[in-house]
Amino acid sequence: MRSKTAKLDDTEDRQPRRVVFVIYPGVTLLDVAGPLQAFSSANNTDVANGVRAYDVVVASPEGGPIITDCQVELGTVTLDKASFKPIDTLIVAGGDGVFDAMEQEDLVDWIKEASNGSRRIASTCMGAFLTAAAGLINGKSVTTHWRQVDELQRCFPEIEVKRDPLFVRNSNMWSSAGVTAGIDLALAMIEEDMGHEAAMQVAQSLVVFFKRPGGQSQFSDVLNIQASEPEGLFADLHAWIAGHLQSDLSVPKLAERLAMSPRSFSRKYKARTGMTPAKAVELIRVDAAKRALVRRDLPLAKIAVNSGFLDEQRLRRAFQRHVGVSPLSYRDMFGENQE
Repeated sequence: MRSKTAKLDDTEDRQPRRVVFVIYPGVTLLDVAGPLQAFSSANNTDVANGVRAYDVVVASPEGGPIITDCQVELGTVTLDKASFKPIDTLIVAGGDGVFDAMEQEDLVDWIKEASNGSRRIASTCMGAFLTAAAGLINGKSVTTHWRQVDELQRCFPEIEVKRDPLFVRNSNMWSSAGVTAGIDLALAMIEEDMGHEAAMQVAQSLVVFFKRPGGQSQFSDVLNIQASEPEGLFADLHAWIAGHLQSDLSVPKLAERLAMSPRSFSRKYKARTGMTPAKAVELIRVDAAKRALVRRDLPLAKIAVNSGFLDEQRLRRAFQRHVGVSPLSYRDMFGENQE
């Protein structure tokens, strides 16, 4: 592994990396502004040592001002001007205008050609539709905003669309979920280029978590359960469970609260939510443990008891199943007062 000093020396010796954002009318402002700000802020880190690490360029097919989704104009250069110099990282931004952009053959062809000479290619949110249209992710996995997952999979059956991750990396091809996940993607790239300390400083300057792992879900566990049962039949039950995590939350007890037989409750609950009551209870307990782990003064054993897992081992197993990391690793990533 290369040391932080080695990365710093490299930064002093080389030219800035050019990061080119491709946008179009109707692009989501934060899909561009979030990661753009992260790369720009990296130039001001101690690791950069006064040397510009990134040159950030915003480009569009015709150049000039582009109206974003919230009516804020972004100035752009033409695609030809953007590709006049080598592109290190090509990022295709997302937004509702992506469907019109997909119909522009010159734009799709430019993205495909520019990707050939770029070290990294990425999409933020719905930008994955354009990278897919350019054939850049055939046979690969990708993510996008959760609202567009099914549509992206329908339009491009040859790719694997992942519903949950904040971002996905396939070699030099990256993709992020909706809006703020683009910042997570940019931080991961900055860490790869400049090291952990630089990415940490950028996260601190932006007042965002460093770092949410790419595999972390776009939703909290409780929101996932609520979204899966839009009719709200079990909304009151979910609220009660969240307030009684140390209680007996077995199927018979939950069914009793709803004046239903255990069999009928289990059948109807799974039909409405797509999961068993036991899994839902575990997810709600994991969500409570996540919130508690942010506080570094709470011992793991106490968190396990308070969230209804009884002991640390059960808590660890549940975390591995649903979060993919250990509770202590989660605390390292999200704990308060990180240095």
